[in-house]
Amino acid sequence: MLPSQQGYDRAITIFSPDGRLYQVEYAIETVRRGAIAVGIKSKEGVVIAVEEKPRKLQISESAHKIFQIDEHIGFAAAGYIPDARSQADAARFFSQSNRMIYDEPVDVETVAKHLADQCQQYTQFGGARPFGVALIIGGVDSNGNSLFLTDPSGTYIAYDAVAIGANSDQANDFLEKNYKPDMSLEDASALAVSCIYLASDQKEGTDHIKMSNVKSSTRQFDKVTQEQIAHYAAIAKQKFPVPSS
Repeated sequence: MLPSQQGYDRAITIFSPDGRLYQVEYAIETVRRGAIAVGIKSKEGVVIAVEEKPRKLQISESAHKIFQIDEHIGFAAAGYIPDARSQADAARFFSQSNRMIYDEPVDVETVAKHLADQCQQYTQFGGARPFGVALIIGGVDSNGNSLFLTDPSGTYIAYDAVAIGANSDQANDFLEKNYKPDMSLEDASALAVSCIYLASDQKEGTDHIKMSNVKSSTRQFDKVTQEQIAHYAAIAKQKFPVPSS
């Protein structure tokens, strides 16, 4: 670190002379080092998928990086996952409060904004570090199919398709080349698998892939079985082959 930068990375509330908050940038770097997560919006719903590499003796039936927030909303996380659990609890409380007060399901964007506001608060008060996690929030509400990305700075942005985590730049380039707004949920799921193969060291099998979706027809958050993921992987090799390195 340059001498002019020393000291400005020790407190979250101090801008450096070149207008940077180093603690926020460090948190974003934590996200870049996390396992990849992908979200894709299709005409039939929204897909979120993550890479998880369990140890040999670990029980891994449930996903640790995909969280259900409400009946119609879920999110995938990349970065420091304990922070994601904390944000999941906050989002669930917020979502259920909305149902009790307004007697209707909360919009996906409202949840995304709430979590982004929470992240932003941790960039302006001393004594606490920023959240070290980014979230891909997907769901179906009265506005249709929705997909949002939040990051440790408090930003939230709507996407048609996005990847976060390790090698996400490659995955996002791959999405830009292969994504189509009118693609089916099956094709979107296959594209998500291809993105994970592209970013991962493991190019075969599906034990390291976890996936969930929310269909437009049901507006229900569903876990995708490993058998279904294997089916999507077979489609991915035909329709979205990963370029050889």
